[in-house]
Amino acid sequence: MGISHLAIANALDQFDVAAICDTSEILGGVLQKYTGLPFVSDFDKLLDRPGLEAVIIATPTTTHDWMAHKAIEKGLHVFCEKPLTLSSAVSRELAAAAEARGLVTQVGYHNRFIGTFGEVKRLLDAGAIGKVSHVQGEAYGPVVLKPAKPTWRGKAGGGGGCLYDYAAHPINLLNWYFGEADACGGALLKSGFSAEVDDEVYAALGFADGVTGQISVNWSDHSVRKMTTRITVWGTAGRIYADRQEIQVFLTGDAPIPEGYRKGWTVKYITELTPPVSFYLRGEEYSAQLEAFGDTIAAGEGSRENSFLSSAETDATIEMIRASAEANGGVGSFGATEIAPRKAGLVRRILGR
Repeated sequence: MGISHLAIANALDQFDVAAICDTSEILGGVLQKYTGLPFVSDFDKLLDRPGLEAVIIATPTTTHDWMAHKAIEKGLHVFCEKPLTLSSAVSRELAAAAEARGLVTQVGYHNRFIGTFGEVKRLLDAGAIGKVSHVQGEAYGPVVLKPAKPTWRGKAGGGGGCLYDYAAHPINLLNWYFGEADACGGALLKSGFSAEVDDEVYAALGFADGVTGQISVNWSDHSVRKMTTRITVWGTAGRIYADRQEIQVFLTGDAPIPEGYRKGWTVKYITELTPPVSFYLRGEEYSAQLEAFGDTIAAGEGSRENSFLSSAETDATIEMIRASAEANGGVGSFGATEIAPRKAGLVRRILGR
């Protein structure tokens, strides 16, 4: 994501990239050679560069806390990759510190900039499906499909596993639509290929006004080619289903029908709902979020989508899921992973159920 953010920020009119910082001298040297941007290996020295206004932090999650703290202390606006931290209390502290200095903060929950998921928010705010009863958030992907030595994402206390790295996306959308969850039950954190973290996450959530929710996430799903995120919302006057490609809406007519929709089924596609961006990489949403970050800084006020404070709601919901799973014996394995070294390399095997 660091490479992606660099490419986007370097192409956008809102930014003038001043320097690159990384722990890898090799990577930094290559980037400096081919981009012409200065490479700084020391984060403190980076923050001391004259004229600096903002930083983009795209590093392992365990570094977000101290890096964001230092940037805020220097009076810099901060864009940070998700999840913000591994503690909602720490995330709220960062949010308060930035707010006290009048700084713009944003976290990389890019789904909020996808047109279909934004349309779900608009329809819910308009009351199009009446009183909401239930919501389901899903995410599936082929991230961990065999036993292997873990990267930082797969280490306990590091990336946080599927819950923090993958489930955070649909959870954040549910927080956007219904606020911070106030209850959680029946949570399951299941590991299979990963030795230290969970590969599957399932939980029941409760929100304000009697809205209930379910989370179903699996990053060890062989059946999908890339990450697939889905949201389904049921209400007294209809149903909404959305993924990255389209939104399907069924309206009974028992609530006001928004313009562009009709009683019964209406289907809209991402091409209808996504405004153009000035530079495309990975998806419009990645440029759109950085455009919003830069525009908010330039304006000095206005909407701060995906702020540190809103991200803390997601961190808190994640903590509720973990606490529920641990309290009810919902942390387990469908086949513990073991990696044994051999002279000819590694033998990877999954112990029986």
